[in-house]
Amino acid sequence: MEFFCFAPDGPVLMTPVVHGDERGFFLETFRQNEFEAHCGRHVFVQDNHSKSRRGVLRGLHYQLARPQGKLVRVVRGSVYDVAVDLRRSSPTFGRNFNTVLDDEKRCMFWVPPGFAHGFVVLSDEAEFVYKCTEYYAPDDECCIRFDDATLNILWPFAAADLIVSAKDRQGLAFDECPKYA
Repeated sequence: MEFFCFAPDGPVLMTPVVHGDERGFFLETFRQNEFEAHCGRHVFVQDNHSKSRRGVLRGLHYQLARPQGKLVRVVRGSVYDVAVDLRRSSPTFGRNFNTVLDDEKRCMFWVPPGFAHGFVVLSDEAEFVYKCTEYYAPDDECCIRFDDATLNILWPFAAADLIVSAKDRQGLAFDECPKYA
């Protein structure tokens, strides 16, 4: 596994070694000791799996009192994935980090606690799976508007072409959303 750190204590892109032949392929998707060496000591408590069609945007979500770290990957299709640093004490506070995740390269993206997270589907459909370091707590969930001008996220589709839930359209502006210390 290769690890690319976007910033100290920030998101990490993990590229697996894929062993393939005429029978198919094999790869490791997680190894605790390597993950800890590059991403820190975290315990995963919940796995999630979603399926979405082209243009669906989910996010930018985070939990305030019980922040979730997320190890995300795409098992079918491709997505444009975004993490936004909400830690006031961080040198990258307010910056967004993005990558394309797909079923060809099979990369994983570590989104640490203290970041908002979202993605938009680039392929006709995509299946997105992720591990979380905290349980989902709907009463603790916060959402930042995907089109917030301060963040200036360069989504690969025009806003009018995105399919966004009513809940996500009502997300807060970055300047108004709760943040971490």
